[in-house]
Amino acid sequence: MDLVTFWFIAIAFFWIGYFILDGFDLGVGMLLPIIGRNQVDRRVMINAIGPVWDGNEVWLVVAGAATFAAFPLWYATMFSGFYLLFFAILVALIFRGISFEYRSKHDTVAWRRGWDIAIVVGSAVPAFIFGVIFGNVVGGSLLNSISGDAADAGSINYVGNFFNLLNPFSLLLGLMTLSIFATHGAMFLALKTSGSVHEMARRTATRVGLIAAVIAVVALLWAQTFSGRVGVTLPLVLIAAVLWLAGLAMNIRDRNGLAFLLSAGTILFAVAALFVGLYPNVMPSSIDSVFNLTVNNASSQSYTLTVMTVVAVVMTPLVLLYQGWTYWVFRKRLTGAMIPG
Repeated sequence: MDLVTFWFIAIAFFWIGYFILDGFDLGVGMLLPIIGRNQVDRRVMINAIGPVWDGNEVWLVVAGAATFAAFPLWYATMFSGFYLLFFAILVALIFRGISFEYRSKHDTVAWRRGWDIAIVVGSAVPAFIFGVIFGNVVGGSLLNSISGDAADAGSINYVGNFFNLLNPFSLLLGLMTLSIFATHGAMFLALKTSGSVHEMARRTATRVGLIAAVIAVVALLWAQTFSGRVGVTLPLVLIAAVLWLAGLAMNIRDRNGLAFLLSAGTILFAVAALFVGLYPNVMPSSIDSVFNLTVNNASSQSYTLTVMTVVAVVMTPLVLLYQGWTYWVFRKRLTGAMIPG
């Protein structure tokens, strides 16, 4: 395996890690007024993700940094062409983080209601827009060469506008990530809590999960029309579907640990299918395939990739060990009785 392929796989791994880990706490945030029927329940929900949500977002930083270093043309084209989408995600995540810190500063209904709304919006917006972004990457974007020379990858740029990004496929993928993250978050709450939040989370996971199943099947089958490896990606999609249905079944049976693991497995195989179908492209052009950005014409030099590989091999296991230890320390279930009056 050459280094450009290795780093394409590594970036896919970072995105999968981000969607599995931050996906559930985004789901918890957007379900705050649905599962949290009173102030104590909402405190339980926030406390359930309190020790881990900021660590989960490190995966997003790593995915972006790895893309910037390993595939600078991919990073430049995507972040410039999709600037407004990424800006909306950034603003939403900032307000979400602030809301976690500030909602408890004053004990008034209006104050907390305002910050709760910010948590819901700050969670739902990224969950939806990440799907929209992936839809435009997988389904193709309006890429053209501003120099007129298709061989000059550095001159390939996004030539569409903001509304071109809101195409039917990308919007459907946005609804898929939104509904899957909501279900994933509800399953995490069912695993992490007891009492009223636990029961409401289980019921919500089943209801939203069935809706997510329909949306995901349509979106992922549609994605096969853009895939260059249907023989590989379609089995991955079918595995994801089986895992999702099994997860819903385990949720109904109150097997919360298995339900959450199966939900995480669904995300793994679904996102893997998107990346496998994308390779060797990193951003295909919907105008003409000669303007595609690939792992070869968008990558950094071999020396850069070599240094990155050494750093990743040393640091990634340490990060995984630390994050695993964090989850182990805060593994205890939470109940409303633990919330001070």
